[in-house]
Amino acid sequence: MAPGALLTDLYELNMAASYLRRGMLQAATFSLFVRRLPKDRGFLVAAGLEPALEFLTGFRFTDDDLAYLRDELHFQDDVLHAFAGLRFEGDVWAMPEGRVAFAGEPLLEITAPMPIAQLVEPYLLNILTFQTTIASKAARCVLAARGRELIDFSLRRTQGLEAALAVARTTALVGFRATSNVEGAHRYGLTPSGTMAHSYIESFPTERDAFTTFATDRPGPVTFLVDTYDVRAGVDAAIATIHHLGLVDGLGVRIDSGDLDRLSRETRRQLDAAGLPHVRIVASGGLDEVSVARLVEAEAPIDAFGVGTRMGVSADAPYLDSAYKLVEYDGMPMLKLSPGKVTYPGRKQVFRGVGGDILALREERAPEGHAALLEPMIRGGERIGRPGTLREARERFRADLERLPSDARRIEGPTAPVPTISDALADLTERASADARRRAGV
Repeated sequence: MAPGALLTDLYELNMAASYLRRGMLQAATFSLFVRRLPKDRGFLVAAGLEPALEFLTGFRFTDDDLAYLRDELHFQDDVLHAFAGLRFEGDVWAMPEGRVAFAGEPLLEITAPMPIAQLVEPYLLNILTFQTTIASKAARCVLAARGRELIDFSLRRTQGLEAALAVARTTALVGFRATSNVEGAHRYGLTPSGTMAHSYIESFPTERDAFTTFATDRPGPVTFLVDTYDVRAGVDAAIATIHHLGLVDGLGVRIDSGDLDRLSRETRRQLDAAGLPHVRIVASGGLDEVSVARLVEAEAPIDAFGVGTRMGVSADAPYLDSAYKLVEYDGMPMLKLSPGKVTYPGRKQVFRGVGGDILALREERAPEGHAALLEPMIRGGERIGRPGTLREARERFRADLERLPSDARRIEGPTAPVPTISDALADLTERASADARRRAGV
């Protein structure tokens, strides 16, 4: 079921009702950004934009929504009538999915009448924050793998089924080859991947019986899970099965526990000695970017990694310090002055060039050698152009990743670039700060 207009916080509805009753329909611009990066993050990867745009263009209160607001929350008829006519008829500028981003840079800015700009805050924060969190974690796995294949194994332990689908999507966005999540593969046109569980092998008298039966009942490429009892014996059983059945293409063995470096080396020797150099080794079991990086640096002969829970929940950094802040209302710049939460006013743009990123005002021209990152996505409530594809997002990510400074690419102890503030934005911030202090009487 598609998310509806009630997927918001009550205080947003309360504020929107007040705005509507007071005729406060002037254009408001809100900026969605991440205040600071988590530990061990040298960059972010923008994700979640496409579902966010779908939500905005389909925004409306249904009759059932309005009945609930009337009967349970006691909103008055004039407000309900105003809610009934609300549509997102504003503008959206955003970083396309796959773009590398840094702290303080808008992932998205919307301009719309204040009531609806306020109402959509929770959904936009939720979808962009979560998918950017996971895309950024998965991107670090891609860096760690150095070209070796990655498979999303996270379905069973992600925090909710919709989260699992989002993980399948965002891992594909940054370059994972496949996912174990069949619904995710079907929904987003991804490659499904899977073999067998230990329980399947335990259900047969011997490993060889299990392998033979599986390869017979599920013809085609097969990867044998070899660590149910003893890895060496499991590999021997896989070798015997391959030879007995005359299996040739797309073969692999998977090790899901133990010392993956040592076991993969021993397994490689067994397979090569048996005349099976083409059989791949897949490793899984509690992996993340740190463990993958160490295995790759050790030159463990592992061809692919199945990465699950730690990536799917971004275990070391499960959230981002994201914010959705009013930066302009009725043509006037706005900002928040709370300690540690100061915002930059005005509609903004990010310019990227050799010298790093520049956070600037929307109307500024790009400095020489720089390109604008935020693009118009919705104008007057209508989508501009066709929806972006995962392939396009993946190409953007690859290009940005290649240009990322080496210090930001480090898996352990990275240093994130800090955008420069343009002179025009600095000047506007100073003037808006003085105005905010006057309005506050301080």
